[in-house]
Order: sequence, then structure tokens, then C-alpha cells
Amino acid sequence: MRKQGSYKKGVTLFSDIFFSFVFLQTDKLQPNRDTVFFRDGVRRIDFVLSYIDDKDERKQERRREFEANLEKEGLELETEDKSDSKDHKTYFLKIHAPWNVLAKYADILKIKVPFKESDFPHGREVPLEFLSCPFRLPDSIIHPQPDYFTSPFDKNKVEFFLISDKSTFFPPSTRNRIVYYILAHCPYYSEGRKDREKTGIKRLLSNGTYTAAFPLHDGRYWKKARNSEPESERYNLYKHWARFLCFYKEQPLNLISKEICDAEVGGSILMCPLCDKKCPFWKLNSTCLSSWQSHLFDNEGTVFFAIFMGIWVTLFLEFWKRRQARLEYEWDLVDFEEEQQQLQIRPEFEIKCTNRRLNKITQEMEPYLTIHSRCARYSLSAATVLFWISLIVACIIGVIAYRLAVYAAFASIIKDPMRRIQLVGRFITPQLATSVTASCINFVIIMILNFFYERVAIWITDLEIPKTHLEYENRLTMKMFLFQFVNYYSSCFYVAFFKGKFVGYPGDYSYMFGKWSKLRNEECDPGGFQQAPRRGRHNPENQYSRWEQDYILLNFTQLGLFYEYLEMVIQFGFITLFVASFPLAPLLALCNNILEIRVDAWKFTTQFRRPVASKARNIGAWKEILNAVAILSVVTNAFIMAFTSDMIPRMVYLYAISRDKSMKGYISNSLSVYNISQIPKTNMPEENWYDNSTVTCRYRDYRYPPGHMREYDHTMQFWHILAAKMAFIIIMEHVVFVVKFFVAWLIPDVPSDVKARIKRERFLIQEYLHNYEVERLKLQLSASFITEPHSETTLTPDMTLTSDKLEVLSEC
Repeated sequence: MRKQGSYKKGVTLFSDIFFSFVFLQTDKLQPNRDTVFFRDGVRRIDFVLSYIDDKDERKQERRREFEANLEKEGLELETEDKSDSKDHKTYFLKIHAPWNVLAKYADILKIKVPFKESDFPHGREVPLEFLSCPFRLPDSIIHPQPDYFTSPFDKNKVEFFLISDKSTFFPPSTRNRIVYYILAHCPYYSEGRKDREKTGIKRLLSNGTYTAAFPLHDGRYWKKARNSEPESERYNLYKHWARFLCFYKEQPLNLISKEICDAEVGGSILMCPLCDKKCPFWKLNSTCLSSWQSHLFDNEGTVFFAIFMGIWVTLFLEFWKRRQARLEYEWDLVDFEEEQQQLQIRPEFEIKCTNRRLNKITQEMEPYLTIHSRCARYSLSAATVLFWISLIVACIIGVIAYRLAVYAAFASIIKDPMRRIQLVGRFITPQLATSVTASCINFVIIMILNFFYERVAIWITDLEIPKTHLEYENRLTMKMFLFQFVNYYSSCFYVAFFKGKFVGYPGDYSYMFGKWSKLRNEECDPGGFQQAPRRGRHNPENQYSRWEQDYILLNFTQLGLFYEYLEMVIQFGFITLFVASFPLAPLLALCNNILEIRVDAWKFTTQFRRPVASKARNIGAWKEILNAVAILSVVTNAFIMAFTSDMIPRMVYLYAISRDKSMKGYISNSLSVYNISQIPKTNMPEENWYDNSTVTCRYRDYRYPPGHMREYDHTMQFWHILAAKMAFIIIMEHVVFVVKFFVAWLIPDVPSDVKARIKRERFLIQEYLHNYEVERLKLQLSASFITEPHSETTLTPDMTLTSDKLEVLSEC
């Protein structure tokens, strides 16, 4: 029995060894295709181009010339045959940049790399650091790197920099950026021809020569890396950033009135019709609900909240500048903008500008746009922008005309006692029905205009031919925001500043296009104003390659982040420009952003290809737009509090009119009286839906009653309230602006430790470069003295100079 058991154990052990050996051999024969390396497993894939061979000879010739020129630049290429792809049609061209190419273009692009480990004490901007611990990601996820001082790379001074391994010295983002720069400037014509337009991967993508160009993700997002593979940052981002349950964690930036409702008061006041013919006389207490809702926000506390928001905007922008300055240093973007202006000229500018002139700075011939062409292009661009803004204003006026035209129709349907909709009519007022339908129409118009103008804005920006990528983005940003500002905020400005302000009074109402249009301007309720994908697949790595898994993902376009910025800035405008109208807007925006951060994180890690790395010193034109919105918000909120809310009239009544210093009688005081018999027939309802014993109706205004010597003229209280409103605007604006500018002056834009680090780094660059040159010169002199014996009679002028240098160095 013992022998039989030993025999079984031996057979089992032998079978395990045998099958393990077979599995290992099979795994070697079928290597893992879910990799970011060439077939040799050594050279890293820095970029991937894909194309479909459709037997088009012109496309084949372009690809041959383009790939030949890429190889002349030193890039190494490897092609995956279409038979290995899922559809058996697509070829994948893998690109690797060797060290000499990376060094050459890192020198050209002035990419900053470490040359010395930082000796500066690391400090946190937040004093109470321990309070932020629950919100920070663990070090095992962030992988904190040593802090280094950095300097622009110089290929002739390789020993100066901290290079331990040339294959990993440049991170994947830098490698991708360098390769894309080469692809964007590489021609696809033969050496003998000079067809300047045939340049760059963008044109090859637009004409269908290649179907896609993208860098690779570093691994799968749904599966953890094997023990032998480096940890995937994509997986960590998906697990610790893209999930909603991690909403409280930090962002891993390095990894990427009672009287109205009273039946005895509001129920006894008969109000004049709100529209001609179709609108009846109505009781004041019918607006009880909307008045109660308005008073939730239209109170004295809203003033202090509006002032707080004006100051908060300044604090937000100032602390954003400090955060930006810190990231600017940590990401080696100090002085980057000037380099970008000089070095990263758009290929489209070089192609379309045939004229050349001498650059006084670089002393090289460069393309330029003539003054006549520039004026013509800018004039056409400005005319196009003005046309589309006028079109938006016309659409808004059309929506307002719709509101005025259908209000009477809704009033006749909802309030008609002969119709069997009384139950619905109790909850849906004509104002609500008009506002809801008009808002829906306005939303559709906004979406349609957005769809067309996005393409028009890109077209006119391309027409201007900006010189650099930064110029292009800033011009497109200004055009898009100007359009979106008018498109999104026009209706809000109408409701806040125009609705109910130019109504007139019974007998002399104001009409939108004159009395012939019969479109009577809207009134507000006495209680206040109203305002109303393709997925990344969990493909087995032995079936689908890493490049094919990324190929089926959505392409992250050049303007991908532009729309994210635009969305945030539009939201910023809503929560600052009109915060006095709806103080809950900042809270709702916060909840929306918490959700949207996770949704965007999920999209970036699972739905999109890896974007091409690009650098920017700051947020460009968006910073100036945010500053302008912050200043404008103070003005708009002051006007909203003064002219739209009831705060100023209530304060005037409380402190100047009321005898017992209470608000009792305010509603009756704020409503003027009009004799019903004096209302023109064109304004009277078609049916007398009121008690015939009532001879007067009320309307919202401060005018003398019928029978007064100044009948229906404005009372002195009207002018007192107007003066109080103007004084409030002036005082509020000055107080907020003084506090804003004081806070902006008090908080420095750049943290003191960042300033010190920048100065320390510049000092060390000069010192270390000097020492490096001294040591290299010593080595050269030592080598020359050993190989060539020198005598006083054979010294050349160059050697005399070198000897002088040696004496100086010895003295040092």
C-alpha cells in the first residue's frame, strides 16, 4: 500500500511537471499580445498608426514616402499584418523612438529633465495637513517620486543630467509628445520634390491615408497587472479615481409674504388683467405659492449672500492662481509659454504662409502673414461673429414674442370656467405654462445654434491662420465663449432686467413692437419675479493586441478639453452672475461637479484612447474670461438685488412709510389703483369674470389714484425707491470691489516656497553648469597634454588661450 501511494504521487508529480513544461513552451510560442513593446520585448511602442489597404495607389505612395521619411528621422517602425487584426483588414504601424531621436528633439523642444535631487524642504500649502489625510490617496497609488531640480535638456551635456537608465529616462508622456511632434512636421513627398502642403499626420488622417494615430494606454483598466509587469496607472485611476464611491478623494493630477396669502387681504384685492382680451381680472391670493417660493430667496439674507459670493469669487481665483503656480513649477512649465511661441509653430501656418522674412530674434527666415491678408481675414471673421450674435438676439426676441403671444391663449384655456380643466388650472398657471413651453423652445434653439456655430467658429479661426497652437486655442476660446455667453445668458438677462420693467399701466400699456403688434409686455407677480458610447472591451490579451484594444476606443480630439473648460466656465457664470436670483445654484453646481468628475474619469480611463501629451503654462484665455465674469457678477447681482427683488421697496416702506415700523400694509402700499371704467375696450376681458360691484382694480406700480390732481403719475415714493436702488447699487459695488481688490492684493499669486524653489533652481543651474564646463575643460586639457607634448615655441593662439583658461581655473 505504501509503495502504491508513492507510485501515485510520483505519477502526479511527473504529470504536473510535464504539463507545466508544455504550458511554458506554448506560452513562448504564443507570446502575450497585450503589450506596449515591439516583438523583441525591449523597444517600447511610443505611437501607433493604423490604415486599411484599399489598393489606392496614391495612398500607398503617401504611406511609403511618409514612413521612409520617418525612418530618416531615426524612428524605428514595425508593422502588424492585417491577418492578425480582428477584422482582417487593418494594418497597425508601431513606432519606437530610440535614445538619439529622443535626445535630439528633447534638446529642440527644451524639455526640462532632472539634474540634481532637491535639497529644498518639502512643505504643504495647507497648514493643517492631517485634516486632509482621509481625502488623500495612499502613497501606494500615487507613487510619490523624489523631488528634483530640473533644467532644459542638452544633448551635448548628457553627463550633466541624472540619467540612470536611458530607456526609462524620458517618461511615456514625453516620448509620445516627441513622436507626435515629428509626425506633425514630417513630409510625405520624395526628397526631389518640394510640395510643401504634403506635410504632417493631420493631413494624412484627413485624406484617409491613415485611419488613426494614437499613443497606447499602459495596460488594461479592468484587470490588475501581473507580477512581472509594471503596475498600470490606468488600472489605479479606474479603481481609485473613476468610481463614484471615491468622490471625497483628492484628484490625482499627477496621474492625470404673508399678506398675499391672507384671504382677508390678498383675497379681497382684485388685480387688473395681465393681457388684452383673453386675460380676466384675478385675485391677488392666487399667486400665494409663487410669492412664498420667491420670498425664500428674496430676503435681506440674499444681500449678504450676494456680497459673500462676490468675495468668494475673488478668493477662488486667487487660490486657483496659487495652485496653478505650484503645478507650473512641479510640471516644469516655468517660462514654457515663450518657448512654445517660438518653437511650436503650427504646420498649417507654415504651409499656407508662402512669404518669408527674417526673424530678428532667431536670425532665421520664417513664414509670415501679410498685413493685407490679415486685415481681410480678420474683417470676415468679425463680420461672421457679429452675424451669428445678431442671429441669437433675433431668436431670443422671437421667443419673447412667443411668450407674449401665447400667454393670452393659455390664460383663456386654463381660466375659462366653461372648460373642464379646473383641477389642472389650480396647479398650472398661464405664467407657468408660458414659461415652461418657452424654455423648451429656447433650449432647442440653443442646441441648434450651438451645433452650427461650433463648426463656424472653427472655420473662421482656421481662416485667420494663427501662428502657434496657443494663439489658435485662445482665439477659438474667445469666439466660442462670446457666442455661448449670448446664447445661454440672453434669456436670463431678459428675465432679470427686462421682464416686468417696461409694462406701463392700465390705459397706457407698453407693447413690444408697438400697439399694432398687440404683444403686450410681460408683467411679474406682485410676490416677486419668476424664473422659471462605444465601450472598451474586456478582450482576452491572447486574442486582441494592446493596439487593437485601444484602436476601437473613441478618439480624444484636439478640442476635447476645450469643451470641458467651456462647460465649467458657463456653469461658473450661472452661479456667479445670477446667484442673487437663485442662491441654491452653487450647491447644485457642486453636486453636479462631484458626479461629473467621476463620469469624466470613467470616460477617460475606459472609453477614450490615450490623448497625446501636450503642455500649457496656464489655462490661457479662460483665466481672463473668469476674471471678467467675476467683475461682471458684482454688477449683475447688485442690479438684481436693486431692480428685480422687493428688498429695496420693503426697506423704504419699513423705515420711511410704516408708522409702527412693521411690514403690515406693505402689499396694499405697493399696488396702485385704477378705475375699471377707464380701461380701454381693447384691454378689457372679453367676458366680465369679476364682481360688477367692484369699480377699481390694482396693478403693481407707484402711481397716484384716480381723482388725484396728478392722476396716474408716479408718486414721490417711486422716486425715493429709485434713489434708494441707485444708492444701493453704488454702495454694494464699491464695498465688494474694495474687498475684492484688497483680498487680491493680500494673497500673492505665487506661494513663497514656490518662488524660493524657482530661484534656488535657477541658481543651481548656473552653478552646476559652470562646474560641469570647468570639469569637462580640465579633462580635455589633460587629454591634450598627454597626447601632444607642448613647448613654448609651438603654442598656437588657441593653445595660449587655453593655457590662460587653465590658469584661471587653477586660481578658482
